[in-house]
Amino acid sequence: MTAQRQERNGWRPGLAFIALAGLAAMADLVAARAATTERVVVDRTTGLALGGFDPVAYFTESRAMAGRPGLEVSEAGAVWRFRNEGNRAFFVRHPEIYGPQFGGYDPIELTRGVAYAGDPRFWLISGQRLFLFGRTETRDAFAADPARFAREAGRRWPGVQETLAR
Repeated sequence: MTAQRQERNGWRPGLAFIALAGLAAMADLVAARAATTERVVVDRTTGLALGGFDPVAYFTESRAMAGRPGLEVSEAGAVWRFRNEGNRAFFVRHPEIYGPQFGGYDPIELTRGVAYAGDPRFWLISGQRLFLFGRTETRDAFAADPARFAREAGRRWPGVQETLAR
């Protein structure tokens, strides 16, 4: 490559580095949007629990389904969205059943004493309760022995809750 071409093209590696650094910063910002200082995991910018997914749909549809903005309920310091009136009514009557266990924090991480926000896309229903996980690996580990991990997370949860904001 000629010296003139090197001068003309020399900025490209620097631009690529800046772009990658910007993408990494954005990924950290997205990860930080889920508040880990709350007793229920909520999106800091919207106040939504479960990223706007309907908590009852995990049980009735066996999948994560987006709730509607017009069908909302405030409960436990979070805004919950629902796909229909029936799901909203079920939740209002029994938020302890349909809301995620441990406020939506990953139970595998709780067994280590860490409050790690679960992702509503990584979920599992066990013992008629909804559990959220931060990664597929922790969901798979939990699925291998749900009773043991739920029991251990339940034992650690009160101590972890004390570290979270009220």
